[in-house]
Amino acid sequence: MYKKKQLVKVEIIDLGDKNQCFGRMEDGIAIFVQGPAAVGDVVTAEIFKIKKKYLAARMCGLVKPSPHRIDPACPYFGLCGGCKWQHMDYAEQVRLKRKQVQDALGHLGGFKDIECDECIPAPNLFGYRNKMDFSFTDLRYLTPAEMDIDPGDHEKPLDFALGFHAPGCFSKAIDINHCDLSTNEMNLTLNTVRRFCLAHRTELPIYSTHSHTGELRNLVVRHGGNTGEFMVNLVTSTHNPELMNNLCEELKAALGDRMTTFVNNTTSAKNTVAFGEKEYVLHGPGYITDRLGDYTYRISANSFFQTNTVQAEKLYNLILEQAQLKSTDVVYDLFCGTGSITLFASSHCKKVLGVELVESSVRDARENAKRHNIDNCEFIKLDLKDIKHIRNDMADFGAPDVVITDPPRAGMNPKAVMALLEIAPPAIVYVSCNPASLARDGQMLCEEGQYKLVSCQPIDMFPQTNHVESVARFEKTLS
Repeated sequence: MYKKKQLVKVEIIDLGDKNQCFGRMEDGIAIFVQGPAAVGDVVTAEIFKIKKKYLAARMCGLVKPSPHRIDPACPYFGLCGGCKWQHMDYAEQVRLKRKQVQDALGHLGGFKDIECDECIPAPNLFGYRNKMDFSFTDLRYLTPAEMDIDPGDHEKPLDFALGFHAPGCFSKAIDINHCDLSTNEMNLTLNTVRRFCLAHRTELPIYSTHSHTGELRNLVVRHGGNTGEFMVNLVTSTHNPELMNNLCEELKAALGDRMTTFVNNTTSAKNTVAFGEKEYVLHGPGYITDRLGDYTYRISANSFFQTNTVQAEKLYNLILEQAQLKSTDVVYDLFCGTGSITLFASSHCKKVLGVELVESSVRDARENAKRHNIDNCEFIKLDLKDIKHIRNDMADFGAPDVVITDPPRAGMNPKAVMALLEIAPPAIVYVSCNPASLARDGQMLCEEGQYKLVSCQPIDMFPQTNHVESVARFEKTLS
């Protein structure tokens, strides 16, 4: 008979979502353990929930390490919600990412006869991100060691943080000095902006999600992986020209000519999404460019662009392989962002229609096509949930032979999936950054027998994390 707060010993045999791992007790009951474990670890865990078919527990200690366990490089490991897999060797990370996709398709999507290919590994395990989003909070998340320190003895203020949120804690952030996934310029900017904001706390108070007052919201940095161009974007509630110009001068002093552009985005939203309503350009053109293959893309502060430039090239070539385009094909690229996939496909087919909801991304996409003298691409701003407008706006372009869809992590809205079924292209290439969303949307596409899943290829865009990208091909059945 198990009891709450009971300590148990268990071998970890699998990993799950949300920093959970899985094992079985000697009597066969399943146990889900929260904490940074690796498959093969033997751990001690404290039970906090008892159900008929399973136990839930928190990892307390390591009894015997897995052969795949390594020492994490980051001092914030275990606190930050980003690099949850730094404690596992890379070969194990790649194996588990393929298993995530395979398990989601089988258990959540009901696909029994599809085998995922081996996950394509990434060449760069650190410093690979071309975009980072740091949050300001007026409450600093304390490490376990800091919890016992007298409030007056802390080296850093308790009411200021610039960094990442701890998992499930949106009111506090870990005040970090360095991120191993960032470039040197990103980390230098992080510390320069922190110093400036601390020195001007009266004029630049941190925005509070409780009182909805304050200025500082997010620091977003972008670094062109193949161009080296660098953007700093400070997201605030309002624009203070004098302060922003002063910050710009400090950034110039720290970064020199490495800083391509500095913008201040402002928003009145009551959430913490780093998306501006107005934009003020204080240095440079207000955008950067990056290059993928033969194409150079314009990227604005609010535009989507793949966050791992090196792997993005592999991903886009993989999309072309799965699309199997012919020179006579009409292609739709849904959730097209700045048109990166659209342009990649344009030389392999008759014409491409890019569909995107964010106006700045549509502008960037059109500019990207114009820059490359590509005249067989069109871009429209459209909400894919609006089936009526989808019919009207897409009708003049012609029915697609192939649809490429690259939705956000939450996947496609069910209405958008229904619209896709109504459009009924012969082939759908689904680009996913969330195996669960792929499985759910794929099940909707296939549940009436209209489509079948024929292949799925995982690719690692995010080493050291539990995230995995995949490209799946669905084909219309003959019936």
